[in-house]
Amino acid sequence: MRVEKGRGVCGTAWANDRAQLVPDVHAFPGHIACDSASASEIVVPLRRDGEVFAVLDIDSPVPARFGEEDRAGLEAFAAALERVIK
Repeated sequence: MRVEKGRGVCGTAWANDRAQLVPDVHAFPGHIACDSASASEIVVPLRRDGEVFAVLDIDSPVPARFGEEDRAGLEAFAAALERVIK
């Protein structure tokens, strides 16, 4: 799915070049519902040559499912992906 830069959680992660940890997607202004069961979300930007080229988007039906430990782990995973994705 393509999302406009700055729109929704994914577009915000892209525009701000920063992971977004959203405990309640229904409270996030402009949230784009791609899964009606989604209650919380974490989005981590992927970079190439210093620019965001994609985002890793994970939704959960459980409110406040993701925390700082998840953010740190997924940012480390994203860094590993960035090294192998050309």
